Amino acid sequence: MKKNRLSSFIDIRNAIFSEVAIGILANTILLLFHAHNFLLEHRPKSTDLTIGHLALIHIVMLLTVAFMATDTFGSQKTWDDIQCKLVVYLYSSMRGLSICATCLLSVLWAITLSPRNSCLAKFKLRPSHHNLYCTLFLWVFNMFINGSFLLSTIATPNVTSAHLLRVTESCSLRPVIHFLRYLQFALRTIQDICLLGLMALSSGYMVTLLYRHKRQTQHLQSTRLSPKASPEERATQTILFLMSFFVVMYFLDITVSWFSRMLWDIDSVRMCVQMLVGNGYASISPLVLISTEKRIIKVLKYIWVRWH
Repeated sequence: MKKNRLSSFIDIRNAIFSEVAIGILANTILLLFHAHNFLLEHRPKSTDLTIGHLALIHIVMLLTVAFMATDTFGSQKTWDDIQCKLVVYLYSSMRGLSICATCLLSVLWAITLSPRNSCLAKFKLRPSHHNLYCTLFLWVFNMFINGSFLLSTIATPNVTSAHLLRVTESCSLRPVIHFLRYLQFALRTIQDICLLGLMALSSGYMVTLLYRHKRQTQHLQSTRLSPKASPEERATQTILFLMSFFVVMYFLDITVSWFSRMLWDIDSVRMCVQMLVGNGYASISPLVLISTEKRIIKVLKYIWVRWH
């Protein structure tokens, strides 16, 4: 029994570090590509800033996961209060920003696809600095609603207590006053419901546009050339896939987290499973986005050929 448990623990550990390494590499490639487009291209896409922002969030998030995993898997050095507060606070804030940036990407792409006579068409003319203001607001808001982690996170190396929820081997969460707990829960819930609602609306709108476009181009099927999906259609399908994948991982993570909080005291294996599930979107989403960018694929193929 112990041997099987140790084997499962090692397998999950290897899976987490592989997930983190792949995710950081893929997000770095995506960030560099879209930063180049946004800063140097004459006419950058409206989504360049948002995708680059999402990649940056996931890089920071996965780096904090790497630190947490290192401590979870028996690091020789224990953390103090400041290190615990910084890592847990940063990780929680990045998770909140991830859903914000994903929702913003969905809305921006819906605006990009909207016809000229649509009520959304006027937003196409808005300058890019509006996106910067929106991004800044999201950072400030998420840093604020996660502020309670700076109070509840404490260093507890080699300490076991029924009143503490273990996060890593060195860090735990202690109960905070009811007002702060309910305030954070309310703000988080309102934010998530609003963002998931916006994602659902924008995704439904994009599905409607795709359906209309498909009906308009059905006559091409009788011609010699088979109709191919346009770049906009392929990008829309990618965004819709990302939204669906995000929602699935979001509710799966909520389920695992809920069980952890119900049990309150979680063992290392269950904690690692939660870590693996919670960061699946951050590692897989950049691979999906990269697969739609022909220029990135060409560069990667060129590098692969030169190295081999």
